[in-house]
Amino acid sequence: MRRTWPFLCVALLFAAAAARDGVDQWVDQTELPSLIADTSVEVRDRHGSLLRAYTVEDGLWRLGATVDQVDPRFVDVLLAYEDKRFFQHSGVDARALMRAGMQAMWRGEVVSGASTLTMQVARLLENSGTGAWRGKLRQMRLALALERRLSKQDILDLYLVHAPYGGNIEGLRAASIAWFDKEPNRLTPAQIALLVALPQSPNTRRPDRFARAASEARERVLQRALAEGVLTEGDVEAALSEPLPAKKRVFPSLSPHLADRALAARPDARKHDLTLDAGLQKRLERLARQTVGSLGNKLSIAMVVADHSTGEILASVGSAQFSGADQRQGFVDMTRAKRSPGSTLKPLIYGLSFDQGLAHPETMIRDAPVRFGTYAPQNFDGEFRGDVRVSEALSQSLNIPVVMLTEALGPANLMAALRRAGLEPKLPGGKAGLAVALGGVGVSLEELVQLYAGLARGGDAVDLRWLSGEEYARNQSVISRSAAWHLGHILSNIAPPPGAPRNRLAYKTGTSYGHRDTWAIGFDGRHAAGVWIGRPDGTPVPGAFGADVAAPVLFDMFQHIKPELDPLGTPPPETILSANAQLPEPLREFRSRSAVFEAPKDGLTLVFPPDGARLVDGGDGVTIKFKHGATPFTVLANGLPVATGVRRREVALPLVDVGASTLTVIDAEGRSDRVTIWLE
Repeated sequence: MRRTWPFLCVALLFAAAAARDGVDQWVDQTELPSLIADTSVEVRDRHGSLLRAYTVEDGLWRLGATVDQVDPRFVDVLLAYEDKRFFQHSGVDARALMRAGMQAMWRGEVVSGASTLTMQVARLLENSGTGAWRGKLRQMRLALALERRLSKQDILDLYLVHAPYGGNIEGLRAASIAWFDKEPNRLTPAQIALLVALPQSPNTRRPDRFARAASEARERVLQRALAEGVLTEGDVEAALSEPLPAKKRVFPSLSPHLADRALAARPDARKHDLTLDAGLQKRLERLARQTVGSLGNKLSIAMVVADHSTGEILASVGSAQFSGADQRQGFVDMTRAKRSPGSTLKPLIYGLSFDQGLAHPETMIRDAPVRFGTYAPQNFDGEFRGDVRVSEALSQSLNIPVVMLTEALGPANLMAALRRAGLEPKLPGGKAGLAVALGGVGVSLEELVQLYAGLARGGDAVDLRWLSGEEYARNQSVISRSAAWHLGHILSNIAPPPGAPRNRLAYKTGTSYGHRDTWAIGFDGRHAAGVWIGRPDGTPVPGAFGADVAAPVLFDMFQHIKPELDPLGTPPPETILSANAQLPEPLREFRSRSAVFEAPKDGLTLVFPPDGARLVDGGDGVTIKFKHGATPFTVLANGLPVATGVRRREVALPLVDVGASTLTVIDAEGRSDRVTIWLE
């Protein structure tokens, strides 16, 4: 009898209260606890998928959920098991209460409970216990008050948010993600049954620790749902064979740097919708971890992918691992860090030169020793190629030609173009010099992708954005569409890294001074993307080059974006598509206005064979002759060395290929001359 008296007392007290005329006043005077739950701040992708969530102040994972966000069968099974008269009673089920009291009196023990779903919500809101009769009476009173002031759906919504699922997991959405790694809008009958059973005893039915208890509880829910006609026999049979989850999943933490950025931008918002694609973000974060895993424990990596047709950022990887304890300094968002861009600004310089009438892709430009006052730029390999086409100078990333073009443009005009593109370049000395062309300025990876996105859009600037619903407002032209097309054409003809697909991705690599930063930025007809690899603290990484380290990752990124590249556009009608000989005279050969060469151009002359000669190869090769210049000489045929260390001014070349061949002679001081001949 001792075990049944609380039920009897509660039943009598409730009956007495119900009989009194003042019951309405008693209920109406009930003070309700706060009905606004402190739910986790959520960061979601473009499709509404959860990217990252933040725990509430007490360390709980508690995600907002409403009935319309939940699989309808869950609510059906929940009510069938917990409170099948939920829509008929007014908070307290008098019929169930009397039945429970009579059963307890008859059998001397509690056989069935009388707690309604509304009473459970009342208990959860006040975090009250279930055993003390005073607590039970308070739950009844609060349940009646809740029913008067809220709709049935509101009460269900409160349950979905507050139901306990063990540990620091509260609410159905948090539990569904923790146990099944999925939103609760599409659950299997087995998953539904487990999630209905867990709140009754969340710590002793955890499937990862008490699998037998969890399985038995799940089966009881399934059998009740079958008996009430909510599930079919087929549903139950399939559910009983479905394995329980073996472990609790880790909550999503995709793009943590950008998620923190969103939180800082709008600290009062509970939900942040980003333009990211969760699937792509997950794939690139995995690629980032795999990449740095083989590069040493202090290197970091950053990646950005954008749809240049809309300006939306689809993926943003700030580091390989978001942690402040590792040697990679993963807490630093390297997509926003200002670093030296190396050679990645060269395409913009060439594009501006095309628009200014300084050069054309077929213009010849000298790659030879040059000095601008005290500044004497050098190529990365320390060698000189002599006269080359501008397109070749860009594709080979030669330093001297691009510095000459920058000198002709004026560094200030280059900086202005960067700002028109939406960048905020940081100058170490406060004033732009010629070194800007080779990376003597600070820009971020996100900014570089924005720049290349503008080149891909026909030269029109585009503001990258990562918050859904925002529109980019920039409407400026950085370079003309014909110049942009030329750049895309040149960059798409650069050979891919070994093993990468020859898919004509337009891309450029870069390596900053001292090998501190390696870059690869590229685009196709739809997307622009970039990768940075280096050390966040700026320590040099000897031997690291953008072409060797970053470029393979860029090609892998595009493979993760989509199977096939979107083609680049066709040339605009105003594009000049001419060989060097058909260009206007000023565009055939670029001459710097103020550069001082170590020797005049006629210091070395290839005198035989003459340019354009047609020769018959009789099997003995071709003899070439040249005058002036400093020994030793190097002779190239079609860009490949065929004679080195030559000290005579006449040499026989064993040429065997018929057709057009370009012969180049370079002397010891980098001066050169070339001719094009035809072998028959």
